Amino acid sequence: MIVGQDRAIEAFSSAWTSRRLHHGWLLAGPRGVGKATFARMAATRMLAEAAGPPFDLPGLETSTEHPIARLVTAGSHPDFRWLERLEKERGEGLARNISVKQVRELGEFLSLTPSLSAWRAIAIDSVDDLEASAANALLKMLEEPPANTLFFLVSHNPGRLLPTIRSRCRRLDFARLGDDAMTSLLSHSMPETKSVEIERLVAFANGSPGRALAIAELDLAPLESEALAILKQGDPDNGRRSKLASALGAKAAAERYAAFLELVPGLIAAEAVGLSGEARGRALDAYARARETAAIAPRLSLDQAATIFQLGTILASVAPAAASR
Repeated sequence: MIVGQDRAIEAFSSAWTSRRLHHGWLLAGPRGVGKATFARMAATRMLAEAAGPPFDLPGLETSTEHPIARLVTAGSHPDFRWLERLEKERGEGLARNISVKQVRELGEFLSLTPSLSAWRAIAIDSVDDLEASAANALLKMLEEPPANTLFFLVSHNPGRLLPTIRSRCRRLDFARLGDDAMTSLLSHSMPETKSVEIERLVAFANGSPGRALAIAELDLAPLESEALAILKQGDPDNGRRSKLASALGAKAAAERYAAFLELVPGLIAAEAVGLSGEARGRALDAYARARETAAIAPRLSLDQAATIFQLGTILASVAPAAASR
């Protein structure tokens, strides 16, 4: 289910119906607003229509009973590939990047004739995760794409991609959702959740359904409340940031830790909107530092507790000077 992204749906649906469509689709926007869902639904729709039997449903919808949809859901469609970071060979968690080996295996896939129709699709979630050599390998495929092949590239930070990759794709922008759309989607996804809890999730999630669901699933709300307290009131005795570091420092907290890393820059950005002058400058500087820390920490496998404490210090730097001393 995709809510609030009608322009993107209409743009792709029109292009597919006319068969006048670009081979590369860059799905750009904040995390958790439906880009990966769009990629899977668009790929399913085009593969189902290409293979038959015919059906008449609006937008990107495909019946879950359609034989092609069943294959995609099972991960066994021979003409569809989904790339994402793999589980580490040793230890817990995901690999830092999508490897060049994974991308080169696409070359083998593309060398084969499509099995169930004349079309095939590749989705990468996210293209931001490609290691440098993998990005170059993908670029070669985009430069000389096989006929009837669509690439769906999910990107949370399109500005960081190779300009040559961006230039070879048609960009679809995905926006943060408004409160009404958020409430509708979360109520549908979490039918047993009380309305007051839905309202709280909407307030925390800053227009990202994925973020709201993560907050609910990983019980991030108490951590977010603590981070907001540091952001607004400071942490003069280091107690709040120490509490966060203790909660997220253990290996068992790896998922909550990863989600918290993604959450902090957004909290600072939302705070910056309501500030001005020197306070806004502090917030923007903190936002840049938080983004850098959140991006580097997983790649370098930095100590979790130390990283969280550092993020707490960055959050405290936004608070009024008297409170953050």
